Amino acid sequence: MTRDLVVRLRGGTYRLSAPFQLGPADSGTGGHTVIYQAYPGEQPLLSGAKRITGFVQVDAAKNIWRAPAPADAQGLQLYVNGQRADRTRSVANPAGFAKTSTGFTTSDDSYSTWHNPSDVQVIARKEWKHLRCPLSGIGSLGGSNLYVAQPCWGNTTASPNPGFPFNGAGSVSMDSISWLENAHELLHSPGQFYLDRTGSVSGAGTPQVYYIPRSGENPATADVELPVLESLVNASGTPGHLSPVNDSAAGAVYAGSWAVAAGRGFGDLADDVHATAVNGDSMSYTFTGTGVDVLGETNGDEGGFDVYVDGIRTARSSADGPVRLAQQVIASVTGLAKGRHTVKLVKTGGRFLTVDGFTVLPDALAPVHDITFEGVTFSYATWLRPGSAEGYADNQAGVLWSGPSAEVVRTPGAVSIRRGRQIKITGGEISHVGGLAVDFADGTQGSSVTGNRIHDVSGGGVSVGEVDDYYLTDTARMTSGDIVSNNAIFNIGVEYEDAVGIMVGNSRTVTLAHNEIAHTPYSGISLGWGWGWASPGNRRGSIYSGGNRILNNAIHDSMRTLTDGGAIYTLGGQGNGDATGSAPSTVAGNVMTIASGTGGAQGLYHDEGSSHWNTHGNVVSQVGGHWTFEWTGSIHDITIHDNLTDTDRIRNEGTNVSVTDTTVVGDGLWPQVARDIAAASGLEPAYRSLMPARADLLNDGEPAGGLTGAPVAVAWTGNWGVSSTRPYGDLAGDVHYTQTDGDFVTVTFTGTGIRVLGELSDDQGPLTVTLDGAAAGTVTAHTAGPRQARAVIYRTQNLPYGSHTLTLAKNGGRHATIDGFQLDRSVNDDDPSLAYTGSWNRHTARGFGDHQDDVHYTTTDGDFVTATFTGTGADVVTETNSDEGAIAVFVDGRPCGTVNATAATRNAQQRVFTIDDLRYGVHVIKLVKAGGQYFLIDRMTYR
Repeated sequence: MTRDLVVRLRGGTYRLSAPFQLGPADSGTGGHTVIYQAYPGEQPLLSGAKRITGFVQVDAAKNIWRAPAPADAQGLQLYVNGQRADRTRSVANPAGFAKTSTGFTTSDDSYSTWHNPSDVQVIARKEWKHLRCPLSGIGSLGGSNLYVAQPCWGNTTASPNPGFPFNGAGSVSMDSISWLENAHELLHSPGQFYLDRTGSVSGAGTPQVYYIPRSGENPATADVELPVLESLVNASGTPGHLSPVNDSAAGAVYAGSWAVAAGRGFGDLADDVHATAVNGDSMSYTFTGTGVDVLGETNGDEGGFDVYVDGIRTARSSADGPVRLAQQVIASVTGLAKGRHTVKLVKTGGRFLTVDGFTVLPDALAPVHDITFEGVTFSYATWLRPGSAEGYADNQAGVLWSGPSAEVVRTPGAVSIRRGRQIKITGGEISHVGGLAVDFADGTQGSSVTGNRIHDVSGGGVSVGEVDDYYLTDTARMTSGDIVSNNAIFNIGVEYEDAVGIMVGNSRTVTLAHNEIAHTPYSGISLGWGWGWASPGNRRGSIYSGGNRILNNAIHDSMRTLTDGGAIYTLGGQGNGDATGSAPSTVAGNVMTIASGTGGAQGLYHDEGSSHWNTHGNVVSQVGGHWTFEWTGSIHDITIHDNLTDTDRIRNEGTNVSVTDTTVVGDGLWPQVARDIAAASGLEPAYRSLMPARADLLNDGEPAGGLTGAPVAVAWTGNWGVSSTRPYGDLAGDVHYTQTDGDFVTVTFTGTGIRVLGELSDDQGPLTVTLDGAAAGTVTAHTAGPRQARAVIYRTQNLPYGSHTLTLAKNGGRHATIDGFQLDRSVNDDDPSLAYTGSWNRHTARGFGDHQDDVHYTTTDGDFVTATFTGTGADVVTETNSDEGAIAVFVDGRPCGTVNATAATRNAQQRVFTIDDLRYGVHVIKLVKAGGQYFLIDRMTYR
């Protein structure tokens, strides 16, 4: 190539019948790049779905609709007008089940009548794990026996425990049911669907989709998408994924006095080795490929050996080393012509020669390279494994156990890059996918994911690197030099709750910078693997990770569901794989706010085996657990300094872990240095429109408005106390409370509405409300049901924009409890959440009372603006006047009628459209000019 090759994709949906495959032959050459680029001003979408049509109502009482599905339909997800539908599910923690050796049993015999029992899944939510298995059948014998499919049952109940570097000390198994899922008999709520793959429910004998529409949806006219492809883009070099085989593998022949040593406890592959003490003894391994790594042990009692390839001596080597290390590459042969070869090792010295395994390179190293995807949307991919007998046998963070021998596999990506070099995914969107969004796998190097919006993902956001290539010495096969930056990653882990925003396995010089990560069920960022594999006292082997950087990210609303994770979580060794830590890694300039209220939700969490980190200049706010958490001695050689936090909760039991110069702030009075760090964190200005706007959420202990500068002041009058780390899931792990009638809290805020978070329980009582000096009635937090933390106990909205004062006074009951405040967020017409299409202009200083003294306007019918936000409702605020006209409104793709901005006289800041009670999540309001001379946008309010 003499220049870049640009392939421009016109707007519209490209329905793929197979993944878009790219290999080394499709790469750029001569220093140039092949670029797949959106045509200017247009939006191409690569889809792996088939559209479902022909819906008819089949049950008027339950409003169930049905449509035929493709003959080979296997998908586990469904989307209606761009919104994810819910698979049918039972109530939480269904009663009456007992665990058996084959599954679960109950005295309720109704389950035995269910259709398609092999489609039904049992789910267990356990600490840091999300476990999910399908059934193999349902039996009836005085009740119902739920037989759980193998190998999933074994891999979720026997708790595979191979130890470092594949898992740590913790072991959690499926011993109860959090809920049941994916049965036609559970179809009962709007937004739920069921795919009857056999057609047995209707008797049609062909696949059918059942759906209960949400309010305003008409399945007969809706865009209903059933994803059928598991991958949308598959760019793969060679070789593919490499995994070592054991020393007893077929093709291995041992000549002489070799013995097998098992159960040594030294970290051997498959817990055994072949070893000999006799010089002249040999082993040979015959393989088909282009090269091989021979794994063994290094130690002071290991010695020399000769290496032969196809009968020719090619090297003299030694396994002598200062300490015992397992699974070390003691011989590596590469560059052979592809074919059948034999490598032979002959012992020449030392006390022992130990052989542990082999990694074959089936093909020569040939990366896919110099390819860019720019401005392309990838949507509607599924992932079928969780519905198979393998299920979702979770280890941690989207890494699973597979098969009867509990091998390690990872969640696959809808955009999958394997063995890549200089691959760029930029300026696009990845959404509505059933596995992982983007995967840089199998030693991908020098590649980047930059400036993308990644959301509504069943699994994780971005994954970089492998978890089973820790032993590598060949730098060409290592994951290194990749960059994940300026991405908006939110609402991930929708189905598989152990998923994280960005997951990095074994890696060198990877940079994660200026990402904004929000609404994750588990950790925001997770980097590293191996637990104590390379730690003093536990050390079994080495790891090549080092020089990685986690910089200037903004993480909020992480750890929503599971425990024992953190906004930023690290695991296993860094430092270039040596004891001196010659290439330490860095966590700096990150802001972590609004995590879960549980004590198992940490801020900065350097977990087992973490080492050689320089962690500094971070801000940790509103976390339910510890601001930093180093709980065991295998965590070592970490420097944590010059961080800022609003809690003094800390645990440091690591080895040579120092925590110094921490600034602990009170009453939300963050110093300027914290505000500067916050201002520089997250998406940089050019990318901020990627993250939907959201309401401001503030803890009860943040009266000064927190790091975001939200305009709130809180004053507590009376005998209020603070209770920290209650086990109820309080926001940031604390609440204000009082037992004295007449005590009150005063909240002064600027905006149009506020929600007060507290607690609903039988020991709470009424509160007297005053708003802007006028009596506003009484609300009660008393309930006879179970305790509900973080509950909305008072709400007001649609106030005139400006300063308001709210007072709530205890007026009965045992306690009054306040947990936080959520402000309706008003944004100006130039906010990044608004995108204008057409001939829009901006007018400032009109003098008519516009919000922030400016408006956007157009005079062209058909011009439109979209507002993207995270929440449950919104207001559209504009001008009404005689020269304003009709505005067509669409919410999440469905028409919501037309509003009219016409009025006899000019009135600024008028609310012309309001919508509430949407399902919490990302929503898009589209407003189209449909009449009159002008259409103005002044501000939006999001709730």
